[in-house]
Amino acid sequence: EVQLVESGGGLVQPGGSLRLSCAASGFTFSNYAMSWVRQAPGKGLEWVSHINGGGGGTLSYADSVKGRFTISRDNAKYTLYLQMNSLKPEDTAVYYCAKSKRRWSGSRLEDYDYWGQGTQVTVSS
Repeated sequence: EVQLVESGGGLVQPGGSLRLSCAASGFTFSNYAMSWVRQAPGKGLEWVSHINGGGGGTLSYADSVKGRFTISRDNAKYTLYLQMNSLKPEDTAVYYCAKSKRRWSGSRLEDYDYWGQGTQVTVSS
């Protein structure tokens, strides 16, 4: 059974940092692309970042987070990370970890077949 469990969210002031983690199980983690996707209050899903499988691999970011967020993975630990720096109030959202159907994917949400429960990030003074 595929499971994805996010953690690390919380309340942070503007300009602060958080590191999100996604613990994966039930599949060969290293073989699949992964993404972070977020949903702000009252809004739809917004793709944030992806990283391909196959060891190392290509990664990408939404323009809104480029230069501030860093995606990474530890295949031995079956864990995906999102380091978030210089946080802004508009980053406030529930952040989801998602597993791709394949080794190489990108920003298309339809490419992702399993999702975690999400972790809340609130950026406020």
